[in-house]
Amino acid sequence: MEILIIRHGESEADILNVHEGRANFSLTQKGTIQAKSLASHLVENFGEFDAIWTSTLKRASETAKILGAKLNCNITYSDDLRERNNGILAGQPITKENMNSHYDLKPFESILEGETDIEFRARAETILLKILDEHNDSNRIIILSHGGMIEKLIHVLLKLPPVPNCFIHTQDTGVHLIEYNSSNIVIKYFNNTDHLSQLASQKISSK
Repeated sequence: MEILIIRHGESEADILNVHEGRANFSLTQKGTIQAKSLASHLVENFGEFDAIWTSTLKRASETAKILGAKLNCNITYSDDLRERNNGILAGQPITKENMNSHYDLKPFESILEGETDIEFRARAETILLKILDEHNDSNRIIILSHGGMIEKLIHVLLKLPPVPNCFIHTQDTGVHLIEYNSSNIVIKYFNNTDHLSQLASQKISSK
């Protein structure tokens, strides 16, 4: 089975310079264009998709709807694919004081009303195992989520320890392509954004 793990397009939080996490911002105009470009890329370079799983947060679900319409594919929405719960930081302006708040925490610590790194990893593993179980006979699926959750999903697929010293970056609408079966996985590529190359020379408003 091929698994495409994809990040949502640019969101309003990116231009407002605020912490995202559980804050529920929509796509910008640029983010919508990115998603449409990705949808066309998927149609041109892949066959049919059996399913799209997506986070319920707006920036992800809006991206998923654009892909689903183009690919004629059903969408399953899951709260468990949402970004890490960053507690009181969600939606707050990014400052020097709070910019590295999560990075300074121990794996068992959380920002007030938030989620620990260990809890986050466990949630990623739980939803990934559920998806894999439900699509045991599928040929190709999409999992659409957020940068932090995507990193955790890949950590689980690679069977890395709960707190690995391994950072996996994903750009807006970046695609990770992984071939999976019960005995092994093959990483085809990480963070592919070829579908955005034609947009690079265009001046696209984020509003």
